[in-house]
Amino acid sequence: MTDPDTGHDLVTGAFSYSGAHIAGRLLASGRQVTTLTFHPDRPHPLRDQVRAFPYSFDDPAALTRTLEGVSTLYNTYWVRFDRGDTTHAGAVANSRILFEAAKRAGVSRIVHVSVTNPSVDSRLPYYRGKALVEHALAEVGVSHSVVRPTWIFGGGPEVLANNIAWILRHMPLFAIPGDGRYPVQPVYVDDFVRICVDAAQAEGDVIIDAAGPQTLSFEELVRAIRRATGSRAPIVHVPPIAMTAAARALGLLVRDVVLTSDEIKGLTAGLLVSHDAPLGRVAFTDWLSQHGDSLGQSYANELKRHFA
Repeated sequence: MTDPDTGHDLVTGAFSYSGAHIAGRLLASGRQVTTLTFHPDRPHPLRDQVRAFPYSFDDPAALTRTLEGVSTLYNTYWVRFDRGDTTHAGAVANSRILFEAAKRAGVSRIVHVSVTNPSVDSRLPYYRGKALVEHALAEVGVSHSVVRPTWIFGGGPEVLANNIAWILRHMPLFAIPGDGRYPVQPVYVDDFVRICVDAAQAEGDVIIDAAGPQTLSFEELVRAIRRATGSRAPIVHVPPIAMTAAARALGLLVRDVVLTSDEIKGLTAGLLVSHDAPLGRVAFTDWLSQHGDSLGQSYANELKRHFA
């Protein structure tokens, strides 16, 4: 086994969004950080401070060597949607390989990023897959914390809030699926990172929701972004099935996957909220009042980020 604290952590996806913020916090506290990434040579502000290795799910021995000497594994690895050989089922299998490699390497603790309201009975592959990964982590036998964020915003450009703002700035109207009354409870990225880093010090195996202090209806959130950006785009309500078609059409325009039908179902089902007391401190509208001018000035393209 490794020492309980080697001063060395591994953050998957440290050149992406949430992983970069976790890695930045750890580096600022004086810890050594390694990452696993699909883009080890991609330019990034943390590139010179973080040792980067490619994901090697097909070579568990190499994966184990990368994890040797690591105290805490912060795992942000997941896939947002199926595309080509990249699937939710594959991500579940790869996560199990990663956890088993961490156990062989003697990693002391795993902090795993999941999502609020996962369920093995869910009809949505994203939420079902997240639940299956949590089960795989529990079975591997490494001390762990599961952090379940709602919807992370800030420090961007993250995808959802930023691209809502971009659409409001650049499109003639904004479509909301269904009645728009379903709740969302965004969590500020710095709050999310603090929760993850604190979770590394928790006693025993724990599950922690990462949610902000403010719950809004989705329509309230969109209208708040519209006010903050100065947009005059009308907001219209459309059936979810029509929203799927509209998102697909917009995706062709921006050459991206804007919103999947499963994501629309998860949103309208109110899954982006926590049922626990919120641990986040920054309210979305307070943050928005300071960042509305810059939000959505450029489009955050998911395909370019992860598949280019």
